[in-house]
Amino acid sequence: MGLAKSSNRNLFLPSSLPQATPTFPEPCMNTQAYRPVLALLTVVLCVSCYKVPVTGRRAVDLVSDADVTRLSIVEFNNLKARYPLSRNRDQIEALNRVGQRLSRVVFWDMPNAEWEFVVFDVPNQINAFAMAGGKVGVFSGLFRIIHNDDQLASVIAHEIAHVTARHVHERLSQQMLVEGGSIAGGVAMLGSGAGSLTTSVVLQAYGISTGAHVLAFDRKKELESDLIGLHYMARAGFNPEEAIRVIEQLEAETAGQPVPPPWLSTHPSNPERLIQMIDEMPKVLEIYRQSSRQSAPVIIK
Repeated sequence: MGLAKSSNRNLFLPSSLPQATPTFPEPCMNTQAYRPVLALLTVVLCVSCYKVPVTGRRAVDLVSDADVTRLSIVEFNNLKARYPLSRNRDQIEALNRVGQRLSRVVFWDMPNAEWEFVVFDVPNQINAFAMAGGKVGVFSGLFRIIHNDDQLASVIAHEIAHVTARHVHERLSQQMLVEGGSIAGGVAMLGSGAGSLTTSVVLQAYGISTGAHVLAFDRKKELESDLIGLHYMARAGFNPEEAIRVIEQLEAETAGQPVPPPWLSTHPSNPERLIQMIDEMPKVLEIYRQSSRQSAPVIIK
């Protein structure tokens, strides 16, 4: 998560999957025994796969989107009760201004979201997160490295991308498979209710700790959110080049620290992120130029 962390449950039918009938060696046992497993795998692949926006990556989703959304909203309300809310009007207005613009361009990826944007008064945390259902939180420390709306948009777009890509769903599904011992076991747990979700499990999947830390997803998912986020902010009329400046400002802010903060240590290296952003920049700049919502950067006090 980090410069982190949904939507209606979209069912993706992988029509491009090979249609050939799998072959098996000729053991002494009857191959009839494989048929239930093959049928189960077919159901999982056809019903539980989804297509990640922008990247087109396919991933398995074994959890209920309605449950993830419901528990995410519960936990977001718990976070609002647990941590002080900012009274800084400029920060609050900036987050809502940027968030509302981004919410409009991601509508088809999160059609049922009830958007809410909250600034938490936690000045020692340079971080943000987004949760299923359209819940977005920013820790006030982030504004130490954010100087205009475009830069804030790069962070929020990245966080929203974690949600539209269903990274939490994927993490929970992987946990179910581990606990079930296999795809068959994971689906059996899902069907029996043994793998039912709780707020604590969902919160752990988001990587949000009791110390107001938001940890990263794995490196590939962080890079994927960087990429998707660039497209979202460009569609909304925010200058994607400012995403590069945010990384540079973050690096300057944390330079000289003997131990990097958890968010920084668990994200891809800054050079790795910057290389991907630079490679994608010509494409997203063209999207930005064509956007009818371009506006001059707004300075955040």
